[in-house]
Amino acid sequence: MEKGEGRNQTPILEFILLGFGNVPELQPLLFLMFLVIYAVTVLGNILILVLVVADQHLHTPMYFFLGNLSFLEICYSSTLLPRLLASLLTGDRTISIKGCFVQTYFFGILSATESLLLAAMSYDRYLAICNPLRYAALMNGRICCQLVAGSLISSFLACTTINIFLFESKFCDSKEIDHFFCDFSPVIKLSCGDTQAVQLLTFIVSAIGTFVPFLLVLTSYIRIIATILRIPSITGRQKAFSTCSSHLIVVIVYYGTLITVYVVPTADSHKVLHKLVSVFYTVLTPMINPVIYSLRNQEVNEALRKAILKLVAFRNRHRTLNDNF
Repeated sequence: MEKGEGRNQTPILEFILLGFGNVPELQPLLFLMFLVIYAVTVLGNILILVLVVADQHLHTPMYFFLGNLSFLEICYSSTLLPRLLASLLTGDRTISIKGCFVQTYFFGILSATESLLLAAMSYDRYLAICNPLRYAALMNGRICCQLVAGSLISSFLACTTINIFLFESKFCDSKEIDHFFCDFSPVIKLSCGDTQAVQLLTFIVSAIGTFVPFLLVLTSYIRIIATILRIPSITGRQKAFSTCSSHLIVVIVYYGTLITVYVVPTADSHKVLHKLVSVFYTVLTPMINPVIYSLRNQEVNEALRKAILKLVAFRNRHRTLNDNF
């Protein structure tokens, strides 16, 4: 029997995002929580981006990738959180079909690009630690730009291919999406037609787009750890590991939650858990990334210290000039 048989075939023009339930007492608290998270995410990643651009000591491949990652995190959060905040503030959970498609499309591109960019960052650390003498030749500015551009273009092509099926789908009868944003899987399940082929295609692309970068990261870090363990001095091992420990933490958190949501099969009874895991990698991870990189990175801390000292000196000089006049 076709999926659409026995269902009301009247086309719908909007969806309803069920979000985190309909408990009025929780809405102000959730709004405040997500507003703080969004503000910290944007400000933290802007700070990292400004430091990478402004400080000459951070004009290296590792920080070039980190700057691009921060820019992605800002766009990533801005694709999801403003709509969620508006819904929590006004109580209006409806979203137009076109608006839902646009959110799904850009979310897919940005999340896939981040997955590939993290793999590129692990490759950079592999070259820096395992092939230090050839690092400058193998990881120059041109190659860095090619890796970032390749991540974006391949993500764009993959997500465009999948979303063509979504744009051509017809939706009727049910319009409730049991999620806080328009993710591809819960949206396509509301289609009137047969979606088995597109769901299979989505699973294959998601598995390849997640597991291949993850395996590249895993291989890189196995080689990195093996190289670090061969360093004779404890100080040398600590210094080598400190340059990649922050990235390793981010990779474990991001790929772990991503695989849980998109690759591991989830029963309907685990929808709440699925939603909570989604909150972790879509909302919390972009917020904690700047914290991890700043707290565990001496060069970023030093660049921040210099920036604060320059700002204080500028304000004192400006105040002195005003006092003189």
